[in-house]
Amino acid sequence: MKTSEQEIAVITGAAKGIGLAITRKLGEKGAHVCLLDQDEKGLKKAVKELDSLGISNESAKVDITDENDVKKIFFHLGYKHKKIDILVNNAGITKDNLLFKMTTDDWTKVMDVHLKGAFLCSKYAQEWMVKNKYGRIINLSSVSALGNRGQANYAAAKAGIQGFTKTLAIELGKFNITVNVIAPGFIVTDMTKAVAERMNISFEELKESKINQIPVKRAGTPDDIANAACFFASSSSSFISGQVLYVAGGPKQ
Repeated sequence: MKTSEQEIAVITGAAKGIGLAITRKLGEKGAHVCLLDQDEKGLKKAVKELDSLGISNESAKVDITDENDVKKIFFHLGYKHKKIDILVNNAGITKDNLLFKMTTDDWTKVMDVHLKGAFLCSKYAQEWMVKNKYGRIINLSSVSALGNRGQANYAAAKAGIQGFTKTLAIELGKFNITVNVIAPGFIVTDMTKAVAERMNISFEELKESKINQIPVKRAGTPDDIANAACFFASSSSSFISGQVLYVAGGPKQ
């Protein structure tokens, strides 16, 4: 991260889990963090935590699949701060099911949040980055992009994020904007706990089965992903763009 002035970082899906961990870590590094989420209650709780840590922040309830919502918040943040330095497209949902049981609504909702949301936020954030000839866009994918049973929609969306990222890296590089992807493996979050519930097993059972497949023999934490995000947000990564970093404790088996 730059040291000459405070950076403005916008994080989607920032109310909890990986998004909050990234927000907290960027804030601890000195950035002014802008939390975007649809969960008002979660946002209030997150802001309270960040305030207690002395982290400069602001938040807004935003539907990232609504272009008017996205355009309005980036216009507000850009004019308020005269720049947007970092964008983390983290927001995501799952609507898991085998293909023959998956509904069109399950498919569309997952595509909209992951792909349309990342597209809209990147489109309106890059206007400020291009204007200032500097930016860091960090997108969240998943090891599921390589294929995962019961996640045709999620896997397709996360693979799409990787192609989207590589294209933006080509288009925006000349403006001193880097665009990279973090692809988490098994991370302990509310989302993975919900997976266990859908499978009708305890979270500890799911966690143990996953750890057995991970070379480093532990589950990941949101902070593991936040550390990777801070690297991509830093000046140390200025010659790295269009890359996918799998943070998964080893290669996917």
